[in-house]
Amino acid sequence: MKYYLVAGEASGDLHGANLMKALKTLDAQADFRFFGGDLMQAEGGTLVKHYADMAFMGFVEVIANLQTILKNLKSCKQDLSAYQPDVLILIDFPGFNLKIAEYAKAQGILVCYYISPKVWAWNQKRVLKIKRIVDHLFCILPFEVAFYKEWGMDVDYVGNPLLDAVSAFVPDPDFLQKNNLAGKNIIALLPGSRKQEISRLLPDMVQAAAKFPEYQFVIAGAPSFQPDYYIQYLNGAAIPVVFNATYNLLNHARAAVVASGTATLETALLNVPQVVVYKGGTISIAIARMLVKLKFISLVNLIMDKAVVKELIQEDCTAEKIGKELDLLLNDAAYRQTMLAGYDELDIRMGQPGASAKTAGLIVKYMTK
Repeated sequence: MKYYLVAGEASGDLHGANLMKALKTLDAQADFRFFGGDLMQAEGGTLVKHYADMAFMGFVEVIANLQTILKNLKSCKQDLSAYQPDVLILIDFPGFNLKIAEYAKAQGILVCYYISPKVWAWNQKRVLKIKRIVDHLFCILPFEVAFYKEWGMDVDYVGNPLLDAVSAFVPDPDFLQKNNLAGKNIIALLPGSRKQEISRLLPDMVQAAAKFPEYQFVIAGAPSFQPDYYIQYLNGAAIPVVFNATYNLLNHARAAVVASGTATLETALLNVPQVVVYKGGTISIAIARMLVKLKFISLVNLIMDKAVVKELIQEDCTAEKIGKELDLLLNDAAYRQTMLAGYDELDIRMGQPGASAKTAGLIVKYMTK
């Protein structure tokens, strides 16, 4: 069978790669073509466009890069038509992927959407469009099933694919030695995978690091960047960057400062106390605050529906407040233990691994109906 996948950011690349791996166990003749990243490319098939050329965050940023986005949409549609897959598998990235879904549906291509768009956060009426253009929707957050049911839509809950990635992780015993990190206890910095995130968050992280000379701070580098990109924000600080080793870094970290996104859940599943940070463009944030009606922004708090981890958003995201939260995580035993207890509850709520295999099985089933 022929599979066309579209993932537009680092987390989608991870989930796409795991899904491709699962599909290959069910379909020995699987042929893949995709928009994605290095992890998907490692599973075989043809990489048409790398997500590094696609990921834009924020309302203003999207408008500023509209020509690039429109060019990518046109390229994807043309390539999809030329390839004529048996199924289109869209992974998160709704601004782009819902447009591709609409196009594919009109072409008579089976449309599967893996990882529901977060329509429950704002403009919920988008569900009506999803019902019309998506044949099968696979959800990874427990509360999404009830949400879609309220709109008269049946979806498949498959569990969370991060559980697959975390359970498959095998620590590298030589990680510290390879990266010359032996000596001080480590604090991990995860500033995100987009240029906008890194440029806005990393300078505050670096300033906060200066308050803890007894610790070694280490940046988890996104695979789409080179070390030089990070160095421009370090202001001479001796903070190393490691690539393709985020789980190994977290495995050795005493605490972490994490950009809001998938990485917050990964950090929690790896049992590392964290402070979640987010800073967007002023206009984009103002628009979001009018439209988005959520109590939390981190996946950890959203899933638990309570404040398990501290969120420092926009004007609260400062070096001083990051440093204050790190001090609590490192030096207040009761505070630290409360967060770790919250992680234990999260583990129970998240369930067991197997999302990739379950989703692959359902896709093959729907393809052969």
